[in-house]
Amino acid sequence: MHVTLVVPGIQNYGEVFTRRWVVEVLLDLTGYTTDRDLGSLHLVEPSCGSGAFLGPVVERLIASAQTYERDLASLGDAIRAYDLQAEHVEVSRTLCRDLLITSGAPVSTAEGLAEQWIDHADFLLPEADDSAADVVIGNPPYIRYDDLSDDLAARYRSTWPTMRGRGDIFVGFIERSLRLLKPDGKVGFICADRWMRNQYGADLRELVARNYAVEHIWTMHEVDAFELPVAAYPAIMVLGNHAQASAVVADTTSEFGAASARSLAKAAQDEGFEEFSEVGVKAHRLPHWFDGGELWPTGSPARLALIEHLNDHFGPLHDSNTQTKVSIGIATGADKVYVTKDPTVAEPERVLPLAMRRDLMSGTFEWQGNYLINPWTDDGSLVSLADYPQMAAYLSNHSLLRERFVAKKDPSSWYRTIDKVQSSLTGKPKLLLQDMKTTIHPVLETGGHYPHHNLYYVISDTWDMEVLGGILLSRIAQAFIEAYCVRMRGGTLRFQAQYLKRIRVPKPDEIDADTADALRVAFRTRNTDAATQAAAAAYGIELKEYDLVPPGGAKGAT
Repeated sequence: MHVTLVVPGIQNYGEVFTRRWVVEVLLDLTGYTTDRDLGSLHLVEPSCGSGAFLGPVVERLIASAQTYERDLASLGDAIRAYDLQAEHVEVSRTLCRDLLITSGAPVSTAEGLAEQWIDHADFLLPEADDSAADVVIGNPPYIRYDDLSDDLAARYRSTWPTMRGRGDIFVGFIERSLRLLKPDGKVGFICADRWMRNQYGADLRELVARNYAVEHIWTMHEVDAFELPVAAYPAIMVLGNHAQASAVVADTTSEFGAASARSLAKAAQDEGFEEFSEVGVKAHRLPHWFDGGELWPTGSPARLALIEHLNDHFGPLHDSNTQTKVSIGIATGADKVYVTKDPTVAEPERVLPLAMRRDLMSGTFEWQGNYLINPWTDDGSLVSLADYPQMAAYLSNHSLLRERFVAKKDPSSWYRTIDKVQSSLTGKPKLLLQDMKTTIHPVLETGGHYPHHNLYYVISDTWDMEVLGGILLSRIAQAFIEAYCVRMRGGTLRFQAQYLKRIRVPKPDEIDADTADALRVAFRTRNTDAATQAAAAAYGIELKEYDLVPPGGAKGAT
């Protein structure tokens, strides 16, 4: 019978079992190999579960001890593993004991080592042993902060300051693991890569950039890395306690597996390693990594070189100097009430034509007839319902409005939308982009419609919006999104404001007339190849140099 033990403070353990070949590769990448005297090292496994990592670790430790003629009884300090669930502790101790007995260790020695190696403890709390480690390895648990009790979350956050925002508990595991490292020690984890490109990971990225080094980042979103299918967006990462040097990055497909992983791990050990391509994977060695707490881009060296070049020579799309703004449309908190196709439910001055995702599908703006009920004045205050009896009657008929958090927080403003309406936005020409698509898809709305919260918009007082639309339609703009955004399964990209703002663009007045015309025509005809060629001219770059020519080539590609 399987028994789940409940530990106070955590409602969901987030256990995910890692495949053997992933474990073996991480051990290779962190240098925990049998040709070394592993008995002289201290390895830490922060969340051992049922022993997916511990089994191969102990096998290698035993093999090394035999090679270096170490008495197995002397290996008590070689491993320290933790788990919160007593059941997992017992399973892992049994696994280690059996491996030791099979190798010839007396039962008493095997049982003593297994008990010494594995602690029933919380790795993130001070009670856990803090002996310096040569290697920290594992698959930290996937638990959102929301699944923690308030008291436990507060303890974690006060102890591990990189645990901020609404992130995942593995952020704390990474921080504590890094702080345990001896000089030249290594952390090798397979875990979700969201922290690399989300705001809640900023402090952890800053910590890594300031005090540690990125050695390997292998993106494995489509890879069968776990015993059960999970939507975890995993990556193999190896971080070291030394000055930053080069870093190996790998992009994989669903075909990536044990053989390709072993080949890549072996190839990456060669000092002359630059590039690697095999079934399901392309990898490259970058000469350096990225500074500070900024989002970490991903991609080939050519694409990363493009990002670096444009970051160095051009300003951001979102820029007060060009009066250009990137933002998101209105969140109402009750679309079933505030969004309607019947404009007669409220006074005409309280109804705004609303731009929604389906209006963009064809590539030109084709309004589907949705309206927004607007309870805001031009100066950003709520209207008096007494002045608008028709709207008041309509909203009052929907009791769900009073049940929302914003209404309970301030009952007098029960009829407000979550976001305020910025009245000046309605009449402005806007480039609209929906959040989730496989390719960038800017659509011009020439004015008169207010954007919904499932759309991001770009407005500008200086740009010709069709020229800017041509730049945003290009594969150069797409490269920024691909480098920085959190990619969903199936290759879907998130076109959120935080990523759109990072796109670098030329100054509007420095684009010559012919190039501007080419961008404008490309945007009107939805010709991505033409837009990419014209954008390359505006940036003064060559497409081939930055891996931007499509597989079949493009006529006139520079």
